[in-house]
Amino acid sequence: MKVIIAYPPLDTAKGTPLLSQNRQFQYFKDPTYIYPVVPAYAATLLKKNGFNVIWKDCIAENSNKEEFLSFVQKENPDVVVMETKTPVVKQHWKIVDEIKRVKEDIKTVLCGDHVTALPLESMQNSRVDFVLTGGDYDFLLLNLCRILKEKEQYGNFEPGIYYRDGGQIKNSGRFVLRHNLDDLPFIDRDLTQWKLYAFKNGNFKRTPGTYIMSGRDCWWGKCKFCSWPTLYPVFRVRSVNNVLDEIGMLSSKYGVKEIMDDTGTFPVGKWLSDFCEGMIERKLNKKVVIDCNMRFGTLSLREYSLMKKAGFRLVLFGLESANQKTLDRINKNLRVENIINSCKMARKAGLYPHITIMFGYPWETYEDALKTLKLGKWLLRKGIAYTVQATIVIPYPGSKLFDECKERGELMNEDWDSYDMKKPIMRTMFGENKMPKLVQGIYNVAYNPEFILRRIASIRDISDVLYFVKGFKKASSHILDFSSLFLKK
Repeated sequence: MKVIIAYPPLDTAKGTPLLSQNRQFQYFKDPTYIYPVVPAYAATLLKKNGFNVIWKDCIAENSNKEEFLSFVQKENPDVVVMETKTPVVKQHWKIVDEIKRVKEDIKTVLCGDHVTALPLESMQNSRVDFVLTGGDYDFLLLNLCRILKEKEQYGNFEPGIYYRDGGQIKNSGRFVLRHNLDDLPFIDRDLTQWKLYAFKNGNFKRTPGTYIMSGRDCWWGKCKFCSWPTLYPVFRVRSVNNVLDEIGMLSSKYGVKEIMDDTGTFPVGKWLSDFCEGMIERKLNKKVVIDCNMRFGTLSLREYSLMKKAGFRLVLFGLESANQKTLDRINKNLRVENIINSCKMARKAGLYPHITIMFGYPWETYEDALKTLKLGKWLLRKGIAYTVQATIVIPYPGSKLFDECKERGELMNEDWDSYDMKKPIMRTMFGENKMPKLVQGIYNVAYNPEFILRRIASIRDISDVLYFVKGFKKASSHILDFSSLFLKK
């Protein structure tokens, strides 16, 4: 039985879509490719269980739709699987129908956060055969393919699968996150063409780099703007030794030099200390550097220092807003003063904080937004934060923010194509024409003399120079990412 796990090409002039396993969707002018960990697990699980698996990422390969459909026709698969997200789901409905025109018998499968939130929508608006809900769609896909291969009754599906039966849309119940993550095999990086994603990634200072996930997904998991709690309402982690074994394998077998752990928030407490000690004991800290997501106000200077010793480099923090009322309203569980303190401690320990900022909350005034802009630029100018990602906040289906905005009539539309961070979706107090200027304003710090001088002073070797130049190019590209609104005004 042949299965294609695909990222089909998309018809857009907006740039490269950051589709693969991202919590927030954007189009980038400068191509960036994120390694899709859960789909890669799905491919590996299927191969290990005897299925013929083909990995086809047309976005990273830069191939067009005609080439993709010809590929499908040539390979003649039994199943085609696609991870989808809100801004591209309508395009994926069309692609599903085009695959069916290539060959009616091909079974099509959609998975991801959007279809988890709205599974019936895709079943009703396309000819898709199956929708996998929840974040463990790697396990669910194996269950689905086994049943299709053995021609078993659909009633044997694990919970979380929507399907068609006798002209009716049915489901196997609400998904349950009962799978043990240590049961997963290490990802087959060759099968999933890991090198497509190993170099064109702004976070990587050392290449080749790759992604892992120590847990699914965030141990806080209550931020109202995030749709991933829909996928992972329960936080689970792999064992420390299981993760360390994978890191050792990635270093020795593939020559990986930098690893981004894409767990929503990296595990803390005893798990973190055991992991750091294990990295040191196995001397992996001398071979690879680790990047991870973390929350402000969580760790002490001692813990940050241990992370530095263990080989950590970049620590990604969700700042989101400099206004306490906003942090409280989005249930961030964060005090503004913790933002500066955590960044300072991380830098003192020798780590490099990356901050994420969002503009466009419907309850914020323009002065509130400027306060966030001011704090972000100050952190970067002073070298307290190292890099930044700024976006327009989008209330994706599945998030509590989407539900609240819909109930209050604060959504401008529910045309999913426009949920791509190019412009606001929520009604704001100061109009959408000011929004791109706020986002561009944070990236303009790359041209600030104080910022540039601090970066120059921090240079220790050629890798620092190359990383600085790459960061400057990325910042300039992000400014262009939000230029479309100015061109239309």
